[in-house]
Amino acid sequence: MNRTHRRLVVALASLSVVALALSGCVSWFRPPSHTSSTSTPTGETVAADLKPFYTQVLKWSSCSGSFQCTEVTAPMDWKNPSKDTIKLALIRKPATGNRLGSLLVNPGGPGASGYDFISESLTSAVDSTLRSSYDIVGFDPRGVGHSSAVNCGGPKVIDHFIYDITPGVPGSDSWIADVEQGYAQFGQDCLKGTGPLLQFVDTDSAARDMDLIRALLGDKKLNYLGYSYGTLLGTTYAELYPKKTGRLVLDGVLDPATTDFTVTDIQAKGFESAFRAYLKDCIGTKGCPFTGSVDQALTQTGQLLDKLQATPLTGADGRQLGANAMFAAIILPLYNKDNWRYLSQLFNEMRTGKTDTAFLLADTYNNRNQDGTYGSNETEAFTAINCLDYTIDSSVTVMRTQAAQLAKDAPVFGPLMSWGGTSCFGWPFPATRVRGPIAAKGSGEILVVGTTNDPATPYVWAQNVSQELEHGHLITYHGEGHTAYNHSNSCVNNAVDDYFVKGTVPSKDPSC
Repeated sequence: MNRTHRRLVVALASLSVVALALSGCVSWFRPPSHTSSTSTPTGETVAADLKPFYTQVLKWSSCSGSFQCTEVTAPMDWKNPSKDTIKLALIRKPATGNRLGSLLVNPGGPGASGYDFISESLTSAVDSTLRSSYDIVGFDPRGVGHSSAVNCGGPKVIDHFIYDITPGVPGSDSWIADVEQGYAQFGQDCLKGTGPLLQFVDTDSAARDMDLIRALLGDKKLNYLGYSYGTLLGTTYAELYPKKTGRLVLDGVLDPATTDFTVTDIQAKGFESAFRAYLKDCIGTKGCPFTGSVDQALTQTGQLLDKLQATPLTGADGRQLGANAMFAAIILPLYNKDNWRYLSQLFNEMRTGKTDTAFLLADTYNNRNQDGTYGSNETEAFTAINCLDYTIDSSVTVMRTQAAQLAKDAPVFGPLMSWGGTSCFGWPFPATRVRGPIAAKGSGEILVVGTTNDPATPYVWAQNVSQELEHGHLITYHGEGHTAYNHSNSCVNNAVDDYFVKGTVPSKDPSC
């Protein structure tokens, strides 16, 4: 069953802030060599059943060269904390200058590893100013990576879920039934491999974990930098713990009040807008795979996707390149303008019938290694978290109406982002999150960074969230790509750095 990339394709900010290495290399958790320090918890008053968790003393050990690692024990179910526990993996880079405290960083997803993000891409995650002033702390949220994680059965199961193609006409009764059966089976695979944790990987629970981490790090208030889905985690924390909200920056913002279909529709238009920008930049230059007008190139791309939907190409390893895998290959370079050259390489190669670059890009998007293993459990965690966070309407009539709207709003990519109602069909546990605006009344000042042509989290969401938050402040970056801090311009960087280091809030949107 080929997973359709139609619902919440808010992929990883880490894909946008680094040029594509295209290697699939991931450094897994390594046992520390020796203890190097401890952290003293804040000692604040909490409920009796939470006291054992909030009084832990973290023992940091050296790992991955100059980093320090530790684990936090957290309740599996925050409503019943005395029952089962889970482990949360943390990594930090101690401040190199005048230390102001700890800064938690989340790269997005949901399902992205903050542990790997910091250990492998520290300089992309934060600039030298923040590295000097803060202990930079990466963490894997519950269900993710090095923490107690969602496990759905290994590479063969994930390959089947992502790459195998459901036969038939998309949207037909038989096709929908087959897709729903595939999702239901995947849910059972995840339940079998994960156990009871699968019920508790929702965003609210992860935000409560962040408060525990904050206290154990010894910080009275949370300082936090969240990218992409990490912005939803940040706003959720601010809503739950407004008085403990310190300095929060949300970059590449997901609007918590947006419905599932609106998310999909806006993202479909966002990806199509970004693809248009690539085509406009490409056409007429040497080596560009397209000629004619932008509209003609869009039509050609749609025809190619239709052809792959009907007749997939076989790759060197025997896998089938269908329309959805090709879609993943296309959208990955759209996250960062510096990677647009891979789109030209992709389409030039496809004209010769070769699939190497297409699979390389799709596999990078899905974090699949060349040997067929996966560098993380992003796909499993992504699905498990979303199925708890989003209530989906699986009515066939509604899905067909929405598919028609998507095809109208984004003729090339909209059809591939349709049929989202199938995605959590038969999931073992119901969605728990109530969609709505977050005001975080009584919180500290919060910076909201939005990019005008962000393909994954469109600028309008940043505008919305900055207005929904009681103390939200918008920083606009006029440009391309997903997220802006530390890879756009000095205007954005200075605004964020001055806020984190000096507490300075812009008097108005600097319009960078």
